Amino acid sequence: MMGKFQIRTDLALEAKESCEAKDGQPRGVRVTEQEDPEREIYTTTVVIETENGARVMGKPVGTYITLEAPNMSSPDEDYHAEISEALAGHIRALMRTEDDKRKSVLVVGLGNREVTPDALGPEVVGNLRITRHMIRVYGRVSAELQQAAEVSALVPGVMAQTGMETLEIIKGVVDETHPQLVIVIDALAARSTKRLNRTIQITDTGINPGSGVGNHRDAINEETLGVPVIAIGVPTVVDAVTIVNDTMEALVEELDRSERLQRLTGALGTLHHAEKQELIRELISSQLNTMFVTPKDIDETVKYLSFMISESLNKVFFEERPEEQPLQA
Repeated sequence: MMGKFQIRTDLALEAKESCEAKDGQPRGVRVTEQEDPEREIYTTTVVIETENGARVMGKPVGTYITLEAPNMSSPDEDYHAEISEALAGHIRALMRTEDDKRKSVLVVGLGNREVTPDALGPEVVGNLRITRHMIRVYGRVSAELQQAAEVSALVPGVMAQTGMETLEIIKGVVDETHPQLVIVIDALAARSTKRLNRTIQITDTGINPGSGVGNHRDAINEETLGVPVIAIGVPTVVDAVTIVNDTMEALVEELDRSERLQRLTGALGTLHHAEKQELIRELISSQLNTMFVTPKDIDETVKYLSFMISESLNKVFFEERPEEQPLQA
């Protein structure tokens, strides 16, 4: 039974941490970390280089950039501007051409607008600057559009609303409009409560909608669409079992500090992380086992996060890059 346990998370960083906890650093996976203590922004880049690494991690071969900021969900516009600038830099790094201003880009907001934790994608699209129709009708005569990307957007909804796979809708639009790049935005599921609404993942591998909550849909990636796909996501929900597990682990750690109670908790303390979660799954009710939890202020948080992500995309496709400063001798 323990071998069938699979952690529910969309974050490559958490999958890497889980692998390290069980077997150490997986082969075929390269990890680099970057800290910006002044702005409190921490970046981890996980590059899965081989099929062996992909199999161990449970993620496709590619690059996964995770940006963490403890105060990301706070209503601080200046701080959000700093995160937007950092996020724009990571998006540019994953793009395969320097001529990002001239690209034809389709931005897809995945999720259900009627379900607040799942409304991140549609909210981001609502804040984007859309230019494809202007450029197609009037050309680039406007000074504002001379260096702008040709941006179009799509909110395909979910299967319960449309009766169609999300991939079918996106592929139909891609085949008709021929964008050079697709960017998909989606809400994710996390393993750790500390990463809820405080983490952004950017990857060039596309996305499997619903995989973090066990609702697997067809993959949206370069293989299925025929054009490069960049996925951007923020974890807005966490498995209820995770919360129980984190609480039990904290309790066990506290009890283990007491020599009098070590005999009581010693056996539980020796279990592996996955074994503890599987034990919890067996003990809790079936209703709780399928429950996902989101913070109570998720409505306001989604507004902040969606505007921040849309601003970073607008920076990538409409604003001039800052001039690089020459190195001082």
